[in-house]
Amino acid sequence: MKIYKYFILALVVILIDQASKMLVHHYMDLHEEITLIGNERFGFKLHYLLNPGMAFGIRWNNEFGKLALTVFRIVAMGGIGYYLWKMAQRHAHTGFLWCMALILGGAVGNVIDSTFYGVWFNNHPVESSTPWFHGQVIDMLFFPLFDLTWPRWVPVVGGEYFLFFSPVFNIADSSIFVGVVIILLFQRRFFGEHISDTVPPTSDTTHPETHVPSSEETIEKPADSTSSSR
Repeated sequence: MKIYKYFILALVVILIDQASKMLVHHYMDLHEEITLIGNERFGFKLHYLLNPGMAFGIRWNNEFGKLALTVFRIVAMGGIGYYLWKMAQRHAHTGFLWCMALILGGAVGNVIDSTFYGVWFNNHPVESSTPWFHGQVIDMLFFPLFDLTWPRWVPVVGGEYFLFFSPVFNIADSSIFVGVVIILLFQRRFFGEHISDTVPPTSDTTHPETHVPSSEETIEKPADSTSSSR
């Protein structure tokens, strides 16, 4: 149970992520937006988007790129799971293992979208050669907090409109992000300790042992040269 509890957390993340995506797919129209907290411009919103690319709305609009991304996600999912298992066996820091479980759950959640949603929900891009491995990830979490127009004297972005926070993402993205950020913030605590404490301490051999002569060893005392002879 000591190791499996981390995979249970990953499973919980997967279930919550998939449940939220399916609810959005069945009860919202594409590009529909529902304000949960705040007003029409800023706050916490549900905004239904399909993302054919990477996390936080980053897109990779290329047939080969999408397939390569899905394959990469599958390989990464297996690697993260194996790494979590081995690190748990080596008694890594508990906080690090929980973070890896969050990352694993998020990775699997998005792999399910990319692999199966093109078939289940028929949401694969029209130009894709097959619905398998071309499913689009469902994003819905949107947190626009404030906007501004950069002053014209600002290099590169001067005069452009800026919205914070503009990406639309999902539970899986959030789980990966939280896990990575916590690892970065507490890396000295997570990796500063010795990973395995199963090796017993070695005995101290720095002090030389005192030699005790055996019974066969005899030490003869030299005769007294000053004794008188008769």
